[in-house]
Amino acid sequence: MKPNSKVLVTGGASGIGLGIVERLLKDGHTVIVCGRRDDVLKELTGKYPAVIIKKCDLESAAEREALYKWVAEKHADLNVLINNAGIQNWMSPADDNFFTRAQQEIAINIEAPLHLVNLFIKLPALDTIMNVTSGLSFSPFAKVPVYSATKAFLRSFTQSLRYLLKDRHINVVEIVPPALKTDLGGKGLHDHAPEVGGFVESIFEQLGQGKSELTYGTSADRAKIGAEEFKKEFAKLHP
Repeated sequence: MKPNSKVLVTGGASGIGLGIVERLLKDGHTVIVCGRRDDVLKELTGKYPAVIIKKCDLESAAEREALYKWVAEKHADLNVLINNAGIQNWMSPADDNFFTRAQQEIAINIEAPLHLVNLFIKLPALDTIMNVTSGLSFSPFAKVPVYSATKAFLRSFTQSLRYLLKDRHINVVEIVPPALKTDLGGKGLHDHAPEVGGFVESIFEQLGQGKSELTYGTSADRAKIGAEEFKKEFAKLHP
C-alpha cells in the first residue's frame, strides 16, 4: 500500500474492520468507514476523530450506488477499497427463517463486494482492492453453511479479479482471517479465539512483504490443505 493512501473500509467500526482501521491510522493513512448504524459510527469518531464516516446499508444496491457517488464527488483520490463488511448466521435449512437470513448473507457477503468492485474501479486513483474472506473458504463449518459458502465464492471471485485487473495495474489482495475474538455470528461465540490485534499485525507485515494472500493461524494451515486434508479438517469440525 502506498504511503498516505486514502482507504475505504466497509464495516470498519467493529471487529476485524476496526483493527484494520486502527492500524491504517497508525500508519498515517486517511480512512473512510461506512456502516449501517449511526451510534456505532459516532462512537468510532469519538475515539478516532480523524476517521471520515458515511452511513450506508450495504444490503441495499441503491445505498451502495449512493456511497460510490459520494466518494466520487468528495473523495475522488480514494485509492484503496477494503471489502470487509460481512455477517455470519448460525442456522439450518430446517429453520423457518432460513431463506430470509440466507438472502441477507448473500446480499452483504457476495453482492455488496461484487457491486462495490464494479463501481469503484471507475475511480482513476484506485490501485488496490482487498477482499476479506475466511479460513472457512477452504473447509466449511456446517453450523454457518451460507456464510462458509459466501466466503468460498468471494475467494474464487478474488482470484479471478486479480487476473482480470492485472492490466489495469490494480493490486488485488485477499485477507483470510481465521476465527478471531469478535462478535461475528453473535456475542460470546468466538471468545475462545485469538485476539484481532495479532492478526492485524501479521497481515500488515505480509502486505509489506508484497504478498497477495494474507493468512494467519488456522487459516494459513487451511490454505495448504488438499483433498485428503480437507476430509480430515471437515471431520475435525464435525465429530
